[in-house]
Amino acid sequence: MLIIAALLLVLCGLLHSILGEVYLLRRLFKRDNLPQLFGSDQFTKGTLRFAWHITSLAWFGFAALLVLMPDAKILLLTVSIVSAGSAIFAVYYTRGQHLAWLVFAAISALTLTTAMGV
Repeated sequence: MLIIAALLLVLCGLLHSILGEVYLLRRLFKRDNLPQLFGSDQFTKGTLRFAWHITSLAWFGFAALLVLMPDAKILLLTVSIVSAGSAIFAVYYTRGQHLAWLVFAAISALTLTTAMGV
């Protein structure tokens, strides 16, 4: 079950970075009204891009931990709680239209089920 959860996290991270870059960030950065910090909008763009992609990096890290430490109950519970929170946020803030909530709910269920068996 953890391998499936890890693969879902990697897939989610890849799609998040690629689709977010193509369909959101690039379009956003074409605007001429971004806040100008430190004399230009480059800091703003760099910060937004960094914050966007670091989320994917965190998901890759979660995936690695699930594969490398499958018997650590507290780790599994933490991943389950964070994934459940991510699902709730996705449902709430997009009114269920962003389907990431399904993936995060599945990851939460898979890791919680495994944790209960440890």
